[in-house]
Amino acid sequence: MSRWSVVVGCLATVAAAEEPLVPRFVEETAASGLRNAYEGDWEYMVGGGVAAFDCSGDGFPDLAFAGGAAPASLWRNASEQGGPLRFEKVEPGLGAEAVTGIYPLDVDGDGALDLMLLRQGESLLLRGLGDCRFAPAPDAWGFRGPDAWASAFAATWEEGQDWPTLAVGTYIDPAEEFFPWGSCTDNLLYRPQGRAFAEPWPLRPSFCALSMMFTDWDRSGTPSLRVSNDREYYKGGQEQLWRMEPGGKPRLFEEADGWARLRIWGMGIASRDLNLDGFPEYVLTSMADNKLQTLAEVPADGGAPRPAFVDVAFARGAIAQRPYTGGDVRPSTAWHAEFADVNNDSRPDLFIAKGNVAEMPDFAAQDPNNLLLLRADGTFREAGEEAGVASMAVSRGGTLADLNLDGLPDLVVTNRWENAQVWRNATEGAGQWLQLRLDQPGANRDGVGAWIEMRLPNGIHRREVTVGGGHAGGSLGWWHMGLGPAEAAEVRVIWPGGTPGEWERLEAGRFHVVGPEGPARVWEPGGAPPP
Repeated sequence: MSRWSVVVGCLATVAAAEEPLVPRFVEETAASGLRNAYEGDWEYMVGGGVAAFDCSGDGFPDLAFAGGAAPASLWRNASEQGGPLRFEKVEPGLGAEAVTGIYPLDVDGDGALDLMLLRQGESLLLRGLGDCRFAPAPDAWGFRGPDAWASAFAATWEEGQDWPTLAVGTYIDPAEEFFPWGSCTDNLLYRPQGRAFAEPWPLRPSFCALSMMFTDWDRSGTPSLRVSNDREYYKGGQEQLWRMEPGGKPRLFEEADGWARLRIWGMGIASRDLNLDGFPEYVLTSMADNKLQTLAEVPADGGAPRPAFVDVAFARGAIAQRPYTGGDVRPSTAWHAEFADVNNDSRPDLFIAKGNVAEMPDFAAQDPNNLLLLRADGTFREAGEEAGVASMAVSRGGTLADLNLDGLPDLVVTNRWENAQVWRNATEGAGQWLQLRLDQPGANRDGVGAWIEMRLPNGIHRREVTVGGGHAGGSLGWWHMGLGPAEAAEVRVIWPGGTPGEWERLEAGRFHVVGPEGPARVWEPGGAPPP
């Protein structure tokens, strides 16, 4: 019996045996006021992300969209707690065109979130000024984005640094005129030099990255860089995992280390500890195939595992390789992937955005998004159509964020050539929840690289705080955790560098601001701005 089977078997005996509650999502696109389509020809066939983050300071997540050939747009959240979703366009907004992806992070630790704009051309780092205003990063920051087709991003804070390390993934060179439209260009690693960025390292070889994530896959305290690649298998292309020793040259994990070569049309990455063993599983999206990877073996003596992963997607019902409704039986094309507990039963569910690249005849044209609910036995159940999110638009990026702060993750999806869509989570009978915002003094204020742990009767639930992954966009702010029927949970944070906080009993249905010292503070929507 596999390690995964043993763990999920134990979970199933503790957790409720019934099928998971199917959530109810209500599309509110028209009434919300949101208007953004990801436009453009083949130069924008990838990308098209959305970012959820609080730029106004009221605690409600605001939204920023990549526009491709159209301008990027910024939307202030005008929703009331528990009410319909409403947004107001911010002018002049981000002031950028040719944007393929958007990620929020607080580079300088001033409490105002900054934005990385991936572009077709020079990528831009914007400094947050508060009240949803942004300006180009100061020259003193030393960031010079690549003049390339940027397609992936991730950030972390390495040990001993008060300035982040950034990874920018790039795609093909559109200036090359031979099929298939050019060769892959170098991904770049920007490491800090004081409170600025040094000249970037080229991460060679590069194979057209479409998603990146700094992740502590072995729980060593030192995140590695996982890269999901789309092209150039004839040149040795494959998925990649870079070892990131502080101050040292990045090195690829290879077969001698336990890494197995994997070749897929890699498009998105999502991670979560699904089997409660303390280590993250990874979803990798692709065309006609998706992977759900778990460590092949965890040493019983507590030693370091090898980066050897096995695929359990088919056995666990997470492969989602073909449309499940609409009548098109051709293979699917999967992009953004994200875990979120949409029914608050304490088990993370999986959303996957789907859509044909354009008009590829071998792949489905009617390709609905997936919403896979995690059962107590560790398998997933498709519920996209029942939940109301089975859109047939040509989707790309997405985010699951509690937009009206009612404790239920709402859904935003970007579409190519069509307006983005937004659904309010209106599930009745959902379980309890709590939400956390990390606040540590000085650098890395949002605790990127930390692990949030929540102890419930069925085990310790964990999530890693990351900037990156998904497809071309991500969220930063409140971290949502479902509790099932529990009225409270014991929670602690293992801060970047490995220092664990104290276990603390936190009440359900509340927003908690957690720091490395002192008890958590409760925040109320409509009150003073959260840190």
